[in-house]
Amino acid sequence: MAPLDPPHTWTAQRFDGLYAASTDPWAMDGSWYEERKRALLLASLPGRRYAHAFEPGCGHGLLSAQLALRCDRLQAWDCSARALETARLRLENSNCQAWFRQACVPDQWPQEVFDLVVLSELLYYLTYEDLDRLMTRLLQGLAPQAAVVACHWTHAIEGCAQTGSQVHERLHTGLSLPRVTHVRDADFVLDVWTRGEAESLALREGRA
Repeated sequence: MAPLDPPHTWTAQRFDGLYAASTDPWAMDGSWYEERKRALLLASLPGRRYAHAFEPGCGHGLLSAQLALRCDRLQAWDCSARALETARLRLENSNCQAWFRQACVPDQWPQEVFDLVVLSELLYYLTYEDLDRLMTRLLQGLAPQAAVVACHWTHAIEGCAQTGSQVHERLHTGLSLPRVTHVRDADFVLDVWTRGEAESLALREGRA
C-alpha cells in the first residue's frame, strides 16, 4: 500500500487545541467501541501484574486508569498539558504509583527500564524516521521479561503518514520480538510482543 500524504505537524500546541475545544476530543467516554477495545487490550496482556509500565500518549487517562489496576508503577506521558490534567484527576485515588509528564516521544524518553510498554492510538502520528527512532529507544528500555502492546485504528487518518496496519507491520519487523497475540478487528489492530517470556501461557503454567 502506498503511503498517505506526509504528516502535518502534530505538535503539543495542536493537541492542546483539540483538548481546549473538548475534554474528550475523540469521544471516548461512553463509547462501547472504545470500552470494548480497552477490554481486549487489557485481556491480551500476558502477565497478571507488572512492576513498571510506560504509556506514552496517554491522553486523558481512560486506559491509564485501567492499566493502574495491573501495575505497581505507571509512567503516563502525553504532549498535551490539558490532557494530562484530566488524566491526573482520573488516577488521583489509584493505589498505583503513577507519574505524569508532559513529553513527546521519541525525542524524549524515560531512563527507566519497563516490563510493560503500551502504545495505543499514538504511532500513526509519527513520521517513518521517528517511528524507527522510537523502536530503538523502546528496545533499549525493555526489561528481560517485558511485553510490548500496540493497538491502533486501521483506517486512514488525514495528516498521518501511515495507517495503523502499516505501523504494526513496521513494528513487527523492527522490534524482532516474538508476537504472542494478534487481533485484527474491522477497525483496529492489536498486537503483543514479548521479550524472554514463553509464548504460551498454558506452557508457562504447566498446562501444555
